Amino acid sequence: MISNQMLITFFVVILFIVAFMAKIIYSGSLMMIHKFYLIASGMLISWLVALIGVKFTNPADMTLMYVWDSLTYIGVSGIPVMSLLFAIAYTKGYERKMPWKYALLMLVPVFTNIMVWTNPLHHMFYRVFSLINTSVRFGPFFYLHALYTSACTVLSIWIISAFALKTRTGLHVRQAVFFDVGCIVPSIVNLLVMFRLIEATIAVTPLSFVVTLIFHGLIIYRLHFLDIRPIAQRQLLEWISDCYLVTNAAGLVVTYNQHFKRMIGDGHGIRENMYLQDCLKSEDVENKTAVYNLITSLTSSMDTRSKITYEQAMLLNTAPGGEVKRFYFMVEITPLLVEGDICGFLTIFKDVTNIKENMQRMQDSQMKMMERERLAFLGQMVGGLAHNLKTPIMSVSGGTTSIENLIVEAKSSLGDLEVTQEDYREIYGEMEGWLGKIREACAYMSDIITAVKGQASNMNASDYEDFSTDEMIKRVALLLRHELLASGCTLRVENHVEEEVWIHGDINNLVQVVNNLISNAIDAQKEGGLHEIVVGISRDEKQLMLTVKDYGTGIPSEIREKLFKQMITSKGNMGTGLGVFISHTVIRAKFDGDMWMEDNPEGGSIFGISIPLENVILKEQERRSL
Repeated sequence: MISNQMLITFFVVILFIVAFMAKIIYSGSLMMIHKFYLIASGMLISWLVALIGVKFTNPADMTLMYVWDSLTYIGVSGIPVMSLLFAIAYTKGYERKMPWKYALLMLVPVFTNIMVWTNPLHHMFYRVFSLINTSVRFGPFFYLHALYTSACTVLSIWIISAFALKTRTGLHVRQAVFFDVGCIVPSIVNLLVMFRLIEATIAVTPLSFVVTLIFHGLIIYRLHFLDIRPIAQRQLLEWISDCYLVTNAAGLVVTYNQHFKRMIGDGHGIRENMYLQDCLKSEDVENKTAVYNLITSLTSSMDTRSKITYEQAMLLNTAPGGEVKRFYFMVEITPLLVEGDICGFLTIFKDVTNIKENMQRMQDSQMKMMERERLAFLGQMVGGLAHNLKTPIMSVSGGTTSIENLIVEAKSSLGDLEVTQEDYREIYGEMEGWLGKIREACAYMSDIITAVKGQASNMNASDYEDFSTDEMIKRVALLLRHELLASGCTLRVENHVEEEVWIHGDINNLVQVVNNLISNAIDAQKEGGLHEIVVGISRDEKQLMLTVKDYGTGIPSEIREKLFKQMITSKGNMGTGLGVFISHTVIRAKFDGDMWMEDNPEGGSIFGISIPLENVILKEQERRSL
């Protein structure tokens, strides 16, 4: 009935199953699918042990033969149910617990074993017992048992296959094929034996389940069926439009979507069921490529047990044989934790190329607006600069004429005995006086030229250095001198900071912003009002504040709400709305600061600029001797 060769096969299979079970248990972190697989393996061992018992039992001892046969039904009735529970746990992502309702699936196997062991009392399972399928006659309950186990097998095949078709990943499809073949082979053998289409002993059916063991073993070892569960799939659903990659804790590629394959995988040789480390080339390490950064980030995420996010730029072909374009991805690596243990990683590659390009276009547009505002301001200054330079030029011209006259007078006095040394000293003194005035005029013109040169430079070419608020206000006063005089306004500085204030940044940027605020304050003056503009300097524990206060008409409430958010003006056709908006942009971009506006309690407005103290240097004032 059972040959010696078959007996040896049973022992080999049992040893293989035990070794494989030990492997799974030793790996730790057993999930529900592991437990169901282990239970099914144990049932198959009990089945084979019963058959070994049959081998060493006298064929005439039908009572003991019946006992061994009854033991086989632990596996016969239980393994198909374990396959169904395995499929449910896998596709629904049950990790540690399952709803108790699924325990009802075991009622029929339990009742089957009861009916088998009590068959001599009712003969509902066997009408005539025999270990040869052509001689045995089954009772009505046997067919109920066969129908139930077949239904469990078919349902498990359908669940796994439907899941693979839904995810549409190559790895899941191959897993489903191996799982289905492992279930179909013993089912076909069982049907052939049950309907007596072949003559077989009770050893045939359990041997057919060895095929199941082999195919499911291939899934576990070669396709890593038990390494990563649908926990990753559930998280991926929210990111399906982006590239995603799932790896296990050892860096094995488990699955990815078609977008990842097309954008990243094909170009870097990344495939399912291979280790990322095998995709790493020497040039990847040297050039810090995407694969190298991914591997190092996965290692960092493993060490810190936390989410890692970084930006990755890659040169990719837009289409096969198409042009190469630089793409930008925001990469987010999330560890997949199961009761504190990392079982794998979910990596999302979010394409932010369009966002980067839009940000660059927005930045270019802002820079163009800033440049237009700068040029407009320079245009407004031209008339005033002519008046500013006229006075020192006239001073230089007058001083030169006076010195020339003194030189003529000195020459004509040579040899005149009536001209004394004191007369010459008086002439030389007057020359020195005029030279001093010329130096002052030249210094004034030099300051004006320096201020104008700074404002005439391109705003993109910022020169970051430390400058004092005194120098900044000095340049502002020079540039706006004519405008202040023409409007009858005076500029007053209120410095509430004891230390000497130095700011790190581009002085020309801050000069333009303060110029714009003072120019707006001049335009806001009202007849009969206090034509005074106050520049205030103060600080607190976190920031330096620069304020421009006027006593003018103030800002309407409907404009105030939109002042720093969009280009808006209260000057009607006389204003562009660029000034305050661009000033706010400059302060945020160039000084990491902010701007605000509030009403002046005495009438008018107060515009403020805040700059973090990280960009400010406070120096002790030098003591001056009186």
